[in-house]
Amino acid sequence: MSYVVNNSDLWAATPGNELCKYADDTYVIIPAANEHSRSAELDHTQHWAKTNNLALNRHKSKEIIVTLSRRSKRAINLPSCLPDIERVTSLKILGVTITDKLCMSEHARDVVLKCTKSLHVIRVLRRHGMNDQCLQVVYRSVVLAKLLYASSAWWDFKTAEDQHRIEAVVRRGVRASLYPADGPAAAQLVEDYDDTLFYHLINYEQHVLTHSHPRVGVGSVEF
Repeated sequence: MSYVVNNSDLWAATPGNELCKYADDTYVIIPAANEHSRSAELDHTQHWAKTNNLALNRHKSKEIIVTLSRRSKRAINLPSCLPDIERVTSLKILGVTITDKLCMSEHARDVVLKCTKSLHVIRVLRRHGMNDQCLQVVYRSVVLAKLLYASSAWWDFKTAEDQHRIEAVVRRGVRASLYPADGPAAAQLVEDYDDTLFYHLINYEQHVLTHSHPRVGVGSVEF
């Protein structure tokens, strides 16, 4: 799983806004109450980039307005578009596709399609003589890893239909003898991943997410 971390040299220009940076990707999160600060935040980020001998590419930058309202966006008074910034309805953030309704169906369809292509590659490897043990390793390290990548961030936003698609990939792995029939379902794998992440978070002070978890005591937790 990839983590978004705050960059100590780059901060939001307006109180209440959040600015996160990972590698060369920068994300500015602006609540509706600070809608007026969009241009200022963009100028602030561009100034920081110039100071650090970098360049902000406005044509590659995207704006997404997230609203959980059931009304159509036509019924909502949306702010005008920023100059040279494309407004989109979905955005891929660190490999996870986020929509303007925080719906994960587009992400689920995308990863299932990619996993289907990977299953075809595995079948080709089998025809070329790769044994089942090696194929099972490939399935877990490529297909399952891709299927459940960053699941802690998006799993709770999925629909029942999304989960059905994801579980179908696991069942196909069982039918192809790539995954044990009594192995955990995708939902159980996600729960196990979350337990492991939580274990590392509270037991290792140097973990990147430790600062976000209030420590209530000293000791370890076993699962």
